[in-house]
Formats: sequence, structure tokens, C-alpha cells
Amino acid sequence: MAENDLGGLLGGLPGGGRSGGSAGADGAGNTLGALLGALGGGQGGTGVGGGNALEGLIGMLTRSGLVDQMQSWVGTGENQAASGARISEALPDEALEKVAREAWVTPQQAADEIARSLPTAVDKLTPSGEVPEGRSIEDLVREQQL
Repeated sequence: MAENDLGGLLGGLPGGGRSGGSAGADGAGNTLGALLGALGGGQGGTGVGGGNALEGLIGMLTRSGLVDQMQSWVGTGENQAASGARISEALPDEALEKVAREAWVTPQQAADEIARSLPTAVDKLTPSGEVPEGRSIEDLVREQQL
């Protein structure tokens, strides 16, 4: 599945689409889709670290010091917030720049949008409180009927 299709799927998540605002016409769904595509190498949501892009993203953010936030997003309790600045520090510059280009926003705006949208997206894609292994991000979106 193409990155833009993934963005459309993620755009269906609560907070995944925006009408107007700084994210431009593509909205948060395309921002998240572009992020997972950038991290997954554009291979249908697979790639980072040999797993799917969601697993890679969670690992990357956890290693960058967002352990409590990631645990709250994957877990079944309330989601903790993360700032755009922390997301920007945690992501590779080239991935954030690619997301910004694809969403027609600045890298900081992309990081802010990711910070707003990612907790809900991760929460919805991990309903049992665990990261599903061995499935593409597109499969996870379809399984959760998002």
C-alpha cells in the first residue's frame, strides 16, 4: 500500500484529520502516514528494525526517553502527552523533514502534529495493550476497522 493510502487510513482515526489549520490540506492522517512511510522505507509499513513501522517507531521513541508516554499510549490507561519538541528530538532529522515536505508544513509543525495525533493512533492500533507483531500497519488499521 502506498504511503498516501496509509495516510488516508490513519486520517480516519480520532484526531487524524483536520479541517484547515496549520497542517494544511493533508491533515494529521497524512502526517502520520508519511512518518510511518519514512520510517518503514515506503515498504507498506514494514521496515524499521525488521518489524513493522509501528514497532520501529515505538522502539525509537522509547530509546529517546519517551518511555512513560509510549507505555501509556500502548497500554489501556490514559494517554500521556508528548511535546512537539520531544518528538522532534526523538525522530531522525531526515524522517521529520520528509514528513514535513509531504504534509506541506515546516518540520516543527510536523512534529507538533505528530505529538497531537500519535498518542491516539498508537492507542487505537494497540487495543489489547500490546504491540501486535508480524503484521503491517495497514493490516492493523483494517483489523481495528479504523
